[in-house]
Amino acid sequence: MLTDTRVAPPAQRRRSALADHRVFAALLLLAAALRVVTMLAYRPATLYWYDSFTYLDTAVHPAPSATFHPIGYPLLLRALLPFHSVELVAAVQHVIGLGTGMLLYAVLRRRSAPGWVAASATVPLLFDASFLRLEQAVLSDTQFIFLVVAGLAVLMWSPRLSVRAAAGAGLLFALAALTRTIALPLLLLVVLVLAVRRVGWRPLAVLALAGSLPLAGYAAWYAQHHGRFAISGADGVALWARTMTFADCARIQPPPDLARLCPNETKVDAASEYVWAAGASLNLLPGDRFTHNDLARSFAIGAILAQPLDYLGDVVRDTAIAFSWTPVPHPDRTTPAFGFRSGHWELPDQPLIDKVKREYDPEIRGLASVSPYADFLIAYQYAAYLRGPFLGLILLVGGVAAVRRPGVALLPWVVATGLLIGPVAVLDFDHRYVLPVIPVACLAAALAQAPGVRTGARRVRTARRARSAARGSRCSWMAWLRAMSRPISSNATSAGSVPPGRSPASTARPASLRSRADQASNLASTASRTAPSRPSNSWAAATKKHPPGNTPRSR
Repeated sequence: MLTDTRVAPPAQRRRSALADHRVFAALLLLAAALRVVTMLAYRPATLYWYDSFTYLDTAVHPAPSATFHPIGYPLLLRALLPFHSVELVAAVQHVIGLGTGMLLYAVLRRRSAPGWVAASATVPLLFDASFLRLEQAVLSDTQFIFLVVAGLAVLMWSPRLSVRAAAGAGLLFALAALTRTIALPLLLLVVLVLAVRRVGWRPLAVLALAGSLPLAGYAAWYAQHHGRFAISGADGVALWARTMTFADCARIQPPPDLARLCPNETKVDAASEYVWAAGASLNLLPGDRFTHNDLARSFAIGAILAQPLDYLGDVVRDTAIAFSWTPVPHPDRTTPAFGFRSGHWELPDQPLIDKVKREYDPEIRGLASVSPYADFLIAYQYAAYLRGPFLGLILLVGGVAAVRRPGVALLPWVVATGLLIGPVAVLDFDHRYVLPVIPVACLAAALAQAPGVRTGARRVRTARRARSAARGSRCSWMAWLRAMSRPISSNATSAGSVPPGRSPASTARPASLRSRADQASNLASTASRTAPSRPSNSWAAATKKHPPGNTPRSR
């Protein structure tokens, strides 16, 4: 039977491959257009006092910071320093945002998610106005989100975790921790989840080692500058601020050196505000607040151990803000959402700003909106915002996926939960800190659906064909063995010779046909030996009864 064995040309194969991803390709193009509009609407970039300028200053003068900002994000800014443009920084961050969406889509398709499900999971990341604002600002969050998603993609790319993938993921999570220190407990969570999944001790050891070595190197560099082996000099200050909303020194009974950090009459509307409140007890101590980091940590740990239920209650209450339908300002001075506005905002008069303008970008100036692009974004943001209940639903579906498919969905769901609760547990709630949760939670939720019915049926048919082929090959193999095990007849010819009565061309037939012809020949020779008369016609009679190639199989 003739079959069509033509192979599709490369151009046709490429068009077929693109057709499988045309929905996501269209979404990616629209998301890229939105980012171009954002860059045209708000120029040069959004700069926050004092975070943005601290990052830019550290990029020019690399050194471990004793405050909240480790070195990870300033390294990206330093790589862009030769161009002296914060507008380029914003453009690179928009590209990173698109790249994060591509990673999210790729790992979902790799783990058998349908195309429409994988594309839908990228929609909040690609189209939520909050991500557009974040990428336009000189802040570390965009880089942090990319590193976390990339680390998860490496871990989830194959069903079996290899040593090389574990090493790559460990490095990515270490870089995430050097970008934002909240990733430090994430690395521990990842190791614990993989240990529960029993991926093997070798990948676990490599993951832990690859994640720990960069952090240890940075901690040693930090010790050279600040005399203490640590990643940050603000962890104690942050945890102390967290306890100021519930600490009761009558119950804690701290020693005299810690009693100085007890709450005083200063009251603010959010825990994080205690870090900056001039009248807070920590800020009344001599010297800079971060010089008392160890003292603040000791007080905070004592307060949590003495009042664990009060601590958990505050963490739960502040975490619940993320699920409100109308964004809640927390603290009151912030804009939780819908931050695209019209106007012009001058920079404050600060020596650090003048220094950054001289050394990083002379074109740094106050942010200004540009019509009609800004007008479009101002209207767009009210529709393109992920409301709190939808985030809760995504996390709920991700939890179901973690139960149904723990081998693939448990890891991203645990990481998403850690990203949501972690910042609140160590400092306070901030709407900015919720944004990294969204793509990871979408990754877990998209895995709730097992591979589609068609995909499963196709795999079953492929498996059946493979088993049938294997059975056929085994039957052929057994038949060959039986044929080879038969005793060789006395009139067999030597190897390479042509049997009498057969042309040389007949020896070139396939092995299966030759074996049947040989059987017919053997039957014919047997009949000729046993025939009582007319030996000259015995071969003809035998071949008439059993023609070559149609002899029955021997039983």
